[in-house]
Amino acid sequence: MKKSMITLACAMIAPIAFAQTSATTTTERTKVNPVTGTTTTETTTTSTDGTVTTYTPGKTIVVKSEAGPVSFVLGTAARIVDGAGKIITAPLRSGQKVRVYYTGTGEN
Repeated sequence: MKKSMITLACAMIAPIAFAQTSATTTTERTKVNPVTGTTTTETTTTSTDGTVTTYTPGKTIVVKSEAGPVSFVLGTAARIVDGAGKIITAPLRSGQKVRVYYTGTGEN
């Protein structure tokens, strides 16, 4: 009985634990209030989850996501951090799970 309950609990948690593919999209818009003349800016951040396929430090990273492989060009402000927000200096390895946050429009 105890073994079957543990198995059932693991079966219920597994889909949540392995659901690593998500995308968060926010947009950046500048609005001017015609009455007051004030400007408001909304920022957009998008993220892609997956595993590293290839990584060239300071240049590119290819991430295999649920939607397929996604290639990113790394800018000069790009940084790699761990879950605690500490900067990582070691290069990423193929197969590592990552979440890439990026900005841009269309295919850029």
